[in-house]
Amino acid sequence: MLVFLASNLGIIGHHIRLRTSFLRTEDGSELLAEQPAHFWWPGPRLATATGNGYHRLEQRFQAYPGERLYGLGQHTHGRLDQKGAVVDLVQRNGEVTIPLLVSDRGYGLLWNSPAIGRVELAETGTRWVADSARQIDYWITAGRPADVLRRYADATGHAPELPEWAAGFWQCKLRYRTQEELLEVAREYKRRGLPLSVIVSDFFHWTHLGEWRFDPAEWPDPAAMVRELDELGVKLMVSVWPSVSPGSDNFHPMLDRGLFIGSEYGPVAHADWPDKGLGAYSAQVAFYDATNPEARDYVWEQIRRGYHELGVKVFWLDASEPELKPGHQNGLRYHAGPGLEVGNLYPRENARMVHDGLRAAGETEIVSLNRSSWAGAQRYGAALWSGDIGTDFASLRTQIKAGLNVMMSGIPWWTTDIGGFHGGDPDDPAYREVLVRWFQYGTFCPLFRLHGFRGPSQVLEPAMTGLPNEVWSYGDEAYEILAEHMRLRERLLPYVMAQMRAAADTGLPPMRPLFLEFPDDPGAWLVEDAFLLGPDLLVAPVTAAGVRDRAVYLPGGARWTDAWTGAEHEGGQMVTVAAPIDRIPLFLRDDARLPIRVES
Repeated sequence: MLVFLASNLGIIGHHIRLRTSFLRTEDGSELLAEQPAHFWWPGPRLATATGNGYHRLEQRFQAYPGERLYGLGQHTHGRLDQKGAVVDLVQRNGEVTIPLLVSDRGYGLLWNSPAIGRVELAETGTRWVADSARQIDYWITAGRPADVLRRYADATGHAPELPEWAAGFWQCKLRYRTQEELLEVAREYKRRGLPLSVIVSDFFHWTHLGEWRFDPAEWPDPAAMVRELDELGVKLMVSVWPSVSPGSDNFHPMLDRGLFIGSEYGPVAHADWPDKGLGAYSAQVAFYDATNPEARDYVWEQIRRGYHELGVKVFWLDASEPELKPGHQNGLRYHAGPGLEVGNLYPRENARMVHDGLRAAGETEIVSLNRSSWAGAQRYGAALWSGDIGTDFASLRTQIKAGLNVMMSGIPWWTTDIGGFHGGDPDDPAYREVLVRWFQYGTFCPLFRLHGFRGPSQVLEPAMTGLPNEVWSYGDEAYEILAEHMRLRERLLPYVMAQMRAAADTGLPPMRPLFLEFPDDPGAWLVEDAFLLGPDLLVAPVTAAGVRDRAVYLPGGARWTDAWTGAEHEGGQMVTVAAPIDRIPLFLRDDARLPIRVES
């Protein structure tokens, strides 16, 4: 067993019961203790042989009455406090494993194993499980949640400072099918005087999956496209998948060099996925092995030639779990080891591929957008988004909690698909309300990004596209609200960038649960539907249809000013404020002055 301790912890072993306790050095009190499974045998650590030197490993810890637990990456179970949850430790679309657990008792624990497994946060005890691994390895530190996040960043790597352009508005949809279609959208934003920082070329822009280049039939002069976007002040982000179709020019060279994820059964790992030239049929695509340095170099070289040489410097690393079918790691072989032992590493190493390639090319502003992550990915400039989610108010409520747990997992750059991904009718008044409220929430997320697959479900094939998803697509009333929130985000950019610098320097996230700033206020720990952007701006999203006011808890130990009305309130109380459709409740802390209203 490997255990790494921060300097503010003591450790004591109880040899008779094979039990280890972690103590606070200032007073010797118990912070966390192992818990034997039985008074005699087994103890708190159990290893069951699975063959070839690997074991199914279990590590048990004591549970404590009233304890609250946060982090663990991003999950859709709808909980901020995860006490009582059972969480699978496996990368899936929308389910992101970053096994850092932060406790209100004053400790943080990183389960430093990329093995597939689970964690059970029961009232009777906590159990970590690795399905197949060679050792138990965890890192533990003590302190308040802010201290834990600072020390975690020191241990696993600090995020770089987010470039200012990346803090602006990102426009995306599934999907712009041609160069001219994408350019015309960017031009229209500029004609309307709306701020636009990033526009996205989604999947199927390529010749074949795994060729990592534009299809000239649809994108005849991408270098000219990038130049025009640069003149408009807009970055182009391009979708990059880890999958390689047998129709790709790269398939056989990569197969011959052993650059794909393999299997114990002979063939490389594969899944069915549409590709151009196959009609209604799907290809059996392979996946490059991101844990193999040679494979990372090979894929980056294709990206460099196909995109970077044209001026593309921002990459969307979609399906980066990777998207296996069926979605398990059993029997897979990576360069780094068996899938059950190392599979959760893949998204971090995929982000590393782009980071290292851009760095070698002389780039200093490195941002990738990833559908999955793991511990330490933040040091590679890897933003996370929440995957292919629903388009209703229930999904929005879940996203607020999921995003805050991402922040408590050491990932400071995060976003959702504003409006959700699966569906949404731009002409439906009910959906327009969802979109407006989600857009208001997204204005205060670390990254501000509109995306989705609007309209009814379609057969997955290369020619597919959804309904319009630009801010003018939802009617005049919604447009005015969305446009004003885009301008609000621009006014707040100096404040947003100050939080991004703080995240890079200290590890403190830009979007914060109330308890991160107010750990001594018991009421702050109970709030799961509001958050702070930085230390000074409290954001209370509206997350139900027809709601035009809402109750907001204002943490004690501060004075709060309603950013819309100027009304002042003492902290430590619940207030009810107006929330008309064009307004999200916002409060300023103490003497903070931020340009929320135009006249301010």
